[in-house]
Amino acid sequence: MIVCMFERWAKSAVTGFVCIVLSLAGCVAATAAELRIGLGADVTSLDPHFLNVAPNNNAAWQVYDALTHVDANARLIPGLAVSWRAVDSTTWEFKLRKDVKFHDGSAFSAEDVIFSLERPATLSASPGPFTGFVKPIVAKKIIDPWTLQLKTAAPYAMLPYDLNSIFIVSKKAASGASTEDFNSGKAAIGTGPYKLSRFARGDRIELARNDSYWGAQNGKLAPWDKVTLRILPADTARIAALLAGDVDAIENIPTADLTRLKANAKFRLEQKVSWRTLFLHLDQYRDHPPHLSDKSGKPLAKNPFKDVRVRMAMSKAINRRAIVERVMEGNAIEAGNLVSPPVFGHVAALKPETYDPKAAKDLLAEAGYPDGFALTLYAPNNRYVNDEQLAQTVAQMLARVGILTRVETLPASVYFGKARAGEFSFALLGWGSFSGDLALRALLATPNAAKGYGAWNWGHYSNPKADGLLEQGFATLDEKKREALAREAATLALKDVPVILLHHQLASWAMRKEIAYEARTDEYTFARDFRRR
Repeated sequence: MIVCMFERWAKSAVTGFVCIVLSLAGCVAATAAELRIGLGADVTSLDPHFLNVAPNNNAAWQVYDALTHVDANARLIPGLAVSWRAVDSTTWEFKLRKDVKFHDGSAFSAEDVIFSLERPATLSASPGPFTGFVKPIVAKKIIDPWTLQLKTAAPYAMLPYDLNSIFIVSKKAASGASTEDFNSGKAAIGTGPYKLSRFARGDRIELARNDSYWGAQNGKLAPWDKVTLRILPADTARIAALLAGDVDAIENIPTADLTRLKANAKFRLEQKVSWRTLFLHLDQYRDHPPHLSDKSGKPLAKNPFKDVRVRMAMSKAINRRAIVERVMEGNAIEAGNLVSPPVFGHVAALKPETYDPKAAKDLLAEAGYPDGFALTLYAPNNRYVNDEQLAQTVAQMLARVGILTRVETLPASVYFGKARAGEFSFALLGWGSFSGDLALRALLATPNAAKGYGAWNWGHYSNPKADGLLEQGFATLDEKKREALAREAATLALKDVPVILLHHQLASWAMRKEIAYEARTDEYTFARDFRRR
């Protein structure tokens, strides 16, 4: 300690003073700033074009950028594109940032954008493709290294929104690369605020700050030299890690722990109404879907979910207020829309279905099921807030009107692959979107791979009139007209009870009191936005 003080004092009085201060703390070298975050869901891949699910996308945003970004209130803002405009009714022009570097030091240009827009279509084995976001593009033209024009077959107002979902990778690093090359870090070369150091699947993601990040030009260089994203999908493990000091912040706070964390002076809590809606898909396309029978286990003569009276009965059997108050402990809002109140296209006139078990029984009898039937409700057990408890509660409510409901839950890493493969007839899903029309396109539009419609429409609901309204809205650049068409399409579709809406959840984060984070409507947890207070 004496040597350390003497050497520094000898340089100057100022640095000597610094040494005295340091010596009081032991004259140890300052350690690099590290942030440790406990994630609430498993990350199955770091290939940014392989599986379009929020946990994977959240991880990808640490390393990559898109042409457009979204602020904490889900408003579209510039990303790798500084501006965009409609040149004519079918041509969009994007002006790209200059002097942006990839993590390997190579320069970013329009060539990398073209490559990134085309790569999702090459991943034929994707269990949740990104292709729907690029389907409208029929031609691409590079004007210069920082100007790109994209042409659509028909007028399409949503392209800047869609391109927020396409991460830009390095053409040089990713050409011919497999998903495993991204997971190993070999091809994981982005322009984002952090570089990938290591991905240990099921355990953690280690990141190092990108000191050449373009956002630093605007004062957005993250204060953390190193970030560790701990994968802790079990609620108890995540809370325990925070309380023990093993992590500095966590996301997806279990509702049962919110009160005690609020009362603990060592921690801060941030919450915001999420854009995520929880709902139940029902198989409406197969005559004999799996895991559906009479109460003795015999196959039913027909699929009851094809009858709107049955779907309405099931919706009326669910007490949403009780779910919000008891299961979610007040940390949710009853849903009558596919999108939450702050989101573009929300229809204020659409209210949550009224809880009415008598009417539910009457509707079941009218549809030919006076004694009900039996089914299995599938749900993830580590993806949404209280997802397993939610599924069990719904099952009990359905049982009270005569629908014998068995619950089976699975880890998200297994669940989504099985759901998209059509293995379930009744399943829980949560979805968040910029707007009501984009949510409708993914969740309720008639499945059409060529158009990129219905990519997550597990029940295969179809309403050609609603599809037509969506297409009209997507073709208009007038925001007010587009929102009116989105609301009309939603109203028309939701009258059919194509899904059973449950609630809009609140997004929540807990962290050490020395740290601050601006809660986000999109629920993403961005290391770059955690700050020291």
